[in-house]
Amino acid sequence: MFKNHIKIAWRNLFKNKSSFFLNCGGLAIGMASCILIAIYVWDELSYDRFYDNADNIARVVLRGNVNGEELKEAVVAAPIAKTFKEDLPQVKDATRLSKVYNPVIRYNNTSFENIKAAYVDPNFFDVFDLKFLKGDTKSPFENPNSVVLTSSEAKKYFGNENPIGKRITVPDLEVDLEVTAILQDMPHNTHLQMDVFIPMHHNERANSNLWVTSGFATYLLLEPETQLSAIENQIPALMKKYMGEQVQQAIGISYEEFQKNNKIGLFLQPLTAIHLHSDFAPNTEISASGDIKYVYIFSAIAIFMLLIACINFMNLATATATKRSREVGIRKVLGSAKKQLITQFLTESFITTLFAIILAVGLIALVLPYFNSLAGKELKLLNLVSLKSVLLLLSFVVLVSLFSGAYPAFVLSSFKPLLAIKNKISASGKRNNLRSGMVVFQFVISASLILATIVVYKQMQFIQHKKLGYDKEQVIVLRDAYRMGSTKVQSYKKELLKNPNIASVSQSAYVPAGETDDHLRGIFKNNEYLRKFFFYDVDEDYIATLGLELIEGRNFSSELKNEANKAIINEEAAKILDLGDHPIGKTFKRAADPENEEFTVIGVIKNFHFKSLHHEIDPLVLAYNPYGGLILKTKNANIASVLNFAEEKWSNFNENEDFSYSFLDEAFSQTYSKEQQMGTILSIFTLLTIFVACLGLFGLITFATEQRFKEIGIRKVLGANVSEIVGMLAKDFIKLIFIAFLIAFPIGYYFMHQWLQDFAYRIDLSVWQFLMAAIITLAIALITISFKSIKAALRNPVKSLRTE
Repeated sequence: MFKNHIKIAWRNLFKNKSSFFLNCGGLAIGMASCILIAIYVWDELSYDRFYDNADNIARVVLRGNVNGEELKEAVVAAPIAKTFKEDLPQVKDATRLSKVYNPVIRYNNTSFENIKAAYVDPNFFDVFDLKFLKGDTKSPFENPNSVVLTSSEAKKYFGNENPIGKRITVPDLEVDLEVTAILQDMPHNTHLQMDVFIPMHHNERANSNLWVTSGFATYLLLEPETQLSAIENQIPALMKKYMGEQVQQAIGISYEEFQKNNKIGLFLQPLTAIHLHSDFAPNTEISASGDIKYVYIFSAIAIFMLLIACINFMNLATATATKRSREVGIRKVLGSAKKQLITQFLTESFITTLFAIILAVGLIALVLPYFNSLAGKELKLLNLVSLKSVLLLLSFVVLVSLFSGAYPAFVLSSFKPLLAIKNKISASGKRNNLRSGMVVFQFVISASLILATIVVYKQMQFIQHKKLGYDKEQVIVLRDAYRMGSTKVQSYKKELLKNPNIASVSQSAYVPAGETDDHLRGIFKNNEYLRKFFFYDVDEDYIATLGLELIEGRNFSSELKNEANKAIINEEAAKILDLGDHPIGKTFKRAADPENEEFTVIGVIKNFHFKSLHHEIDPLVLAYNPYGGLILKTKNANIASVLNFAEEKWSNFNENEDFSYSFLDEAFSQTYSKEQQMGTILSIFTLLTIFVACLGLFGLITFATEQRFKEIGIRKVLGANVSEIVGMLAKDFIKLIFIAFLIAFPIGYYFMHQWLQDFAYRIDLSVWQFLMAAIITLAIALITISFKSIKAALRNPVKSLRTE
């Protein structure tokens, strides 16, 4: 019997080739999108779950609010790991990791940069069970001057030589390091993206007892089934015990008084929640985090894509029901039970879906490399080649075929035999209402996605064109110039200024976009703690090079001898310090060890965005202390020639380091790469969603023109023109699309308003954005409708009326 069902299904599907290919194509795109997004979501959810102790590891984080300043840091003070292990019985072990910023490694007179390196405690590999490939796998840090490398990092330095026992040089350390073990490359789905592991004792701050500093990512290995809240309840007592005296010394008030007016505390974050549920300051994170919001957004898109494809199937199947009414009637007269008819129609649905999944897998294979590049992933189609994956795909096929085919099967099998044989089945009534509702649903999703795409695009345009308060164009950053030494840096700077195409050069490690140093210092006024300010150590050329606006006072001068305790502040700092209308000459203090440093304000600069537009402008102090790399402002000239000149002069001052550079405008764009990726992916899936919805609309208008074939002929004979006939066929669909707008736009407004709240500086949602979304949606729908309806309107009416 089943074999017979398959034969009949095969004949019926290929007898109606257009419906079959529309259904198959729509389902394939919907299923491919759904599977592709499912792989992406699965990868995002898999972060840090492969460690044996993943469910029992938590990271210690800091949250607080001090004088209105919100603190969110993923790194904490050095002694916290040891203290928690000793004082909390639920903690089996504790380990720390501290990033090495901008390291350089040398081997055989070759320098290697862009290294991901970290200081780690000796027990780090006891807590995180990474796989060792060779070397001392039990105690790799027994030698205090040891280093552990990943496999690919070792190959980069030593090629095919055995790396064990080899020695590498880290210029910032006083000793060479011996390679004692090699790790398997870090999996892509961990936030611990490091390639070089150096013993923690090389970090001079590792043994500090200060609780009022930070800088160490701290992880606790807990006893099984330990509730995090049980530990968090004990933390306030520990903070009071160990921080009390230090707070008193640092800010001059008791710990109890400090906590009365401010809130600051340590909390525990599950290891498996770090990638998607972190909202900490980016400079405190080990690697860039994901965002659970985007997981939700793309999951919703995947579901909606599949629903739209299934709805197309239902719409076309029920719309063409009258064509198969005689078939159903004859089958029933000949003894077919309703159950047999349902099985027959579900078999057709299953075959269509099976073809669609094969096509979908092919589409995924084609687009996966591009998707990986776009999303910054390493997803592989081979992950689907397993028994578990094949069974999941087959289950997916069965579920989709049941979902898309069940309703049409029950509709077609419910026809009364006598009416069916006489072909008196109407495609109106409740079935028509349901089909209309499905069309509305499709265009609710399509219009919502078009609106979302427009809003994301406009926000990205707003970011790119917003006046930032500094000039990011034609600015080159030579971050590694500091490695040649302070004297040579100044000489190199003078050589660069001889080039007429270089307008100015500044020495500073602080840039307003991309990789930068980031110093926060506690600020006092009238011996009372205010809050933390950002401190940028700069030279006298910094303001001119970045095009900052000095609105009051003077700039730094290299000719004056007493600039060390002078400060130029931004408007926000002047406001928080409450220095009045004329802050020049007034003072404030910076927390330092052993005593506070007093600064005198000599200038005020206009606020500029030295952080992401996700955040409000923070208070900033520019202090005169030239150090770090160089920042070049070029004139409107050939950038390549400037770079060639800079590289040529570089070799005269630093033979050991390779010349490297970056552009400030590119670093700025990179700051919003996550949003740009989301916008691009959203645009692609929006186009696919619209395309699938239009496939269904095309099928329905095709059927409508066939149903009204004779009516169109009569209207033409009676004098109707093409535009009137097209309007007649389109008006019902246009009504449905307008109904979709009434539903889609309130939904779109809510979700895009929520998304925009992540930006401190953002566009406003305006009526024209909704109008544009409506116009685009309507235009696409009209093009789809017109393609078939114009063709129907141009037919010779004689052909439709000759049988009358």
